[in-house]
Amino acid sequence: MRRALEAARDNVNVLPNPSVGCVILDDSGQELALGRTARPGGPHAEADALAQLGGIAQGATAVVTLEPCGHTGRTGPCAQALIDAGVARVVYAIDDPHPAAGGGATMLRDAGVHVESGLLADEVREQLAPWAYRYWHGRPYVTWKYAATLDGLSAAPDGTSKWITSPEARRDVQRFRAECDAIMAGTGAVLADDPRLSVRDENDLPLPYERQPMRIVVGETTIPNYYRVFDRVAPTLLIQSREPRDVLAKLMENDIHHVWLEGGPRLAGAFWNEGVIDRVIGYIAPAMLGSGRAALEGEATTLADLRPIEIDDLRTVGPDIRIVGTPGPPPREAMGKGEGYE
Repeated sequence: MRRALEAARDNVNVLPNPSVGCVILDDSGQELALGRTARPGGPHAEADALAQLGGIAQGATAVVTLEPCGHTGRTGPCAQALIDAGVARVVYAIDDPHPAAGGGATMLRDAGVHVESGLLADEVREQLAPWAYRYWHGRPYVTWKYAATLDGLSAAPDGTSKWITSPEARRDVQRFRAECDAIMAGTGAVLADDPRLSVRDENDLPLPYERQPMRIVVGETTIPNYYRVFDRVAPTLLIQSREPRDVLAKLMENDIHHVWLEGGPRLAGAFWNEGVIDRVIGYIAPAMLGSGRAALEGEATTLADLRPIEIDDLRTVGPDIRIVGTPGPPPREAMGKGEGYE
């Protein structure tokens, strides 16, 4: 299972598919094939592994991070493919939360396949959270990225904010952006910085259009059509609201699973105040501004509003410090707890 999980973690972004890993073992426990889910329209992890064996795995065990699907979408049901291949045993970590795709375990059991679940469930649940969050909680998973100086400022008093951090940090951002299926910024940040909001390779060239996340521009201010968010590198969606519930509902309508939020302390503050930021990635430059704009415009009025962040990863990237963390629950009961959120 850990081998399957690593295959899923090392996979390229396959959203809106889940990144799943599958290992097929013979009856002595030796690995026969390792599969991973492809982008939409391509094979799922189970089908990828079975194809390496010519579709035949008589008496074998399939170890899969996610319950094999039981429905026909762009591809056929993985549960049926395992049955047809002659697999005798299936071990998976967590149930498929997709309302249409579940039921694969029942299909397998009905066909006489021995099925077990729950192995490394917590680790797989964490790995699949950016995809599964919308099914668990009724909204997309939100990662907020910011760059700031040591004194917590993301822009100078005149509004300039480009290149606070190093080229190494900016290249590192591209890797994280590539894991998402939407990159979002407010109209104020777009007007101030004219960002590309796209994913680029190590040579600063854009990835192909079909591999680009959707660009989301949030707010009611008009953006001139010569700004770079309207180029042909990636699709762009305008949402004329800054209210997080409206924005997240619109993203759900567009089948977005994982949104990368950056650009604009006011927009970030709205999402932070609502309690709908699920991961924070901060790049801290070894420099001071002394005055300027904070990275976040929140509503805290007292230390009782302090919200802790559990540090998941801390390292240097070039001269900068990168912090990846998970916010604790909002201190105020009303934050993010209304209709539509769990």
